[in-house]
Formats: sequence, C-alpha cells, structure tokens
Amino acid sequence: MNDIVQDLVDTVDAVCARHADPGEGWNPRLWDELERVGVTLLPVPEERGGAGADLATTAEVLRVLGRHAAAVPLAETALLAGWLLAEAGADVPSGPLTAALAGPDVALRQDAGGGWTLTGTLPRVPWARHAEGVAVLVDGRAAFVPRGGYQVDEGANLAGEPRDTVHLRDAAPAQVLVSAATAQAFRERAALGRAALMAGAMETATDLAVRYAGERVQFGRPLARFQAVQQHLAEMAGETLLATVAAQAAAAEGTGFAIAAAKAAASEAAGTVCRLAHQVHGAIGFTDEHGLRHATTRLWAWRDECGNEAEWGEVLGARAVDAGTGGLWPLITAGGDL
Repeated sequence: MNDIVQDLVDTVDAVCARHADPGEGWNPRLWDELERVGVTLLPVPEERGGAGADLATTAEVLRVLGRHAAAVPLAETALLAGWLLAEAGADVPSGPLTAALAGPDVALRQDAGGGWTLTGTLPRVPWARHAEGVAVLVDGRAAFVPRGGYQVDEGANLAGEPRDTVHLRDAAPAQVLVSAATAQAFRERAALGRAALMAGAMETATDLAVRYAGERVQFGRPLARFQAVQQHLAEMAGETLLATVAAQAAAAEGTGFAIAAAKAAASEAAGTVCRLAHQVHGAIGFTDEHGLRHATTRLWAWRDECGNEAEWGEVLGARAVDAGTGGLWPLITAGGDL
C-alpha cells in the first residue's frame, strides 16, 4: 500500500472512529463525513463525478468500514450504482445510492413516444429506503429510478442493515442507458465489496477476542494463558489474514476467478472466526451492549449475501475442471476471468 492510499485509509479510519455507531441502522452523519472526504464515489471516473481510484484502494476503504461496522451503503454506491451509471456514460449523482440486478419478473418497456417504464419487484435491495435512487441492470440497460419513483417494503438482515423489497409499478426511470455491464460482472463486484467488508469485520472480532482473553481472569490467570484459548486466537488470526489477503488480491487482480476465490474464502473464514470469538467471550459476546455482536452478526449476514462459499466454490470448481490438468496451475497462479 503506497503512502497516498495509506493516508486515505487512515483518514477514513479516523472519521469512522469519531462518527460510526454500529447500533444504528443508518448513519447519515458518517455518510456526510465520508462524502466530505471524497470516498463515496471512490472508483467512479473523475469525469463522471468520482475520484477515479482503483478497486484496490476502494477495497481498503471498505475494509475500514467493515472494521467499524459502519452503517452506510458505500459498497452499493461506489462499486455498483456508481459503476453502472458511469459505465453507461451518465454522471453519478451525489448522496447514497443502491443497485439491483433485475430478475425475470422485472420488465423494461418503451412506449411509442420513446418514454420508458420499469415494472416488477426487486427483493432484498440494500439500503433502498435511505437511497437517493436505485440503479437497475435490466435487459442490457442501466435504468436509474430516483427516490419517490418506487415503493419500499422494509426488511433487514441479521445485523439490522436495511434489505428492502422495492416495488416498481410502471416506474418512470430518470435515465435509461445502453450498458455493456453484465450480470456476472455485477455479481462479482458485489461479492468483492462483501469480501472486503468481511475482512474488516473479522479483524474487529479477532482484536476483541485477543483483548478480552488478556483481560479476563479465570482460575487465577488470564484466559490468554490457557493453551486451548491460545489455539482459538491463533486460528482466528490465521483465518482473518487469509480473508484479508484474498480480498486484497482479488481487488488488485480484478478478475472473476480471484473475486470468486476471495468471497469463498471470506465466507468460509467468517464461520470459524465468529464461532471462536464467541467461544472466547462466552455469553457476554451476545449482549446488546457488547461490540462483538456488531461484527459477528454482520459476518453471518454478509457470509450469505452476494453468494456464499458453496456457490462461489462451485464456480471455482467448474472453472478448474474446464482448465484441465494442464491449465490448473496457471489458472491458480495467474488468475483469469471466469
């Protein structure tokens, strides 16, 4: 990580330390501060309103947000909605955004006068109730529907983050643009965002377990002096490092194979880290007042979002079979698109 990126990461870390509140379902104060710093559209090209940063820098910022359990839709805004609009040639509006991949029940129609309507239901759209609009990838086009153009049935994931059902009843998108983005690319970018967030949340869970084990005295000595607890902490640290390196490599590589491996690794590691962190803490780690649950409930939720380890493992397995014995080693060492 170069000095410029490190300075940016340190700045975001300081902003989150001051303003992040893991107990909130939506944190507008933190969003405003992140917008002021200039990271909410980090990978969007400058000519479209963003900062023009690469995926690796964006992933490092997301890792910080995951570490602080930040209640803001930066992954949805920067990696998905901003990308869809900018890639289609549109300027990206300010404010929190979200994005969705249209399913078979979503229809985009154009009338005789050239106007567009979008009809259907989008399930479990992150942060929809707080977004200024939703960007939808549908039938080779990017359609942007601003707030007020759709109805929301509120829902949430295990951590309490908004996962809303969006109803489009002949909605009139503000923009409908031809897009070269693919559904596979959308899924990969969403998975990369979750993998980076998960790496940060695992860091927090591990740090809390190490601190608690050093402070909690049982049978006359700290928990960290017991060999079984030491093994737990070492395993957590190893799984966290694996998830972090996998997410960093995927962001630097930018290919489907690396992203699939990163999400599979992060989702697998999350189960181990959560289990061991709560074993170290005991019942106190599940209480509303304790910070551990803010990390682990997000990890349990994010583990399944954007494809779990089984789904991405199947993708990796199929790609490995296609590569054959002669192509497997180059595939693993050099990456490659799925």
